[in-house]
Amino acid sequence: MNIKDIIYERRTIRKFTDRKVSDSDLNYLIDLARMAPSGSNMQPLKYAIVNQEDNVQKVFKLTKWAGYLKGKGSPDETERPTAFIIVLNDEEIRKEGYELDAGASIQNILLGATEKGIGTAWLGAIDRDEIRNILEIPMRFRIISAIALGYANYKTVIEEEKGDIKYYLDNDDVLHIPKRKNSDIIVLTK
Repeated sequence: MNIKDIIYERRTIRKFTDRKVSDSDLNYLIDLARMAPSGSNMQPLKYAIVNQEDNVQKVFKLTKWAGYLKGKGSPDETERPTAFIIVLNDEEIRKEGYELDAGASIQNILLGATEKGIGTAWLGAIDRDEIRNILEIPMRFRIISAIALGYANYKTVIEEEKGDIKYYLDNDDVLHIPKRKNSDIIVLTK
């Protein structure tokens, strides 16, 4: 698969099979994350891999899913992710200005997961304090985001946006994701 195919295939997945993501695949994704650009090459990002079932379930309960789908977008007990990667900023290395590093590293994880056939959901609506407590994450690490991982249990379709950017499920439980056209997002060509 070339990079364009991977980018076009990558979608947020909210319902998963019970197939586990392997330790080697999780380590592969962290390897891709560490290759992302970093301001002044400071590399302040660290990662917590959560793949023990009891911890995955505890973290899952501290996340929010798919507001547009009004309850139909949250995984039920049989459709939950089988792993999480918690993205952290090491404040002993850098206290601020890490946000671009995080975006680049997370995108590397998402694209690498797609390459491996692993579904992901990049989650910002998480209870950081409780995740810190459950996983015993030291205070020097700021929790940035969580990435849910697993194998997709439904199909997604990209379509042209026609007045509404809200994603939706059709009657066959296919998730439709409207995307704006290039002509709608290019504001200047000189």
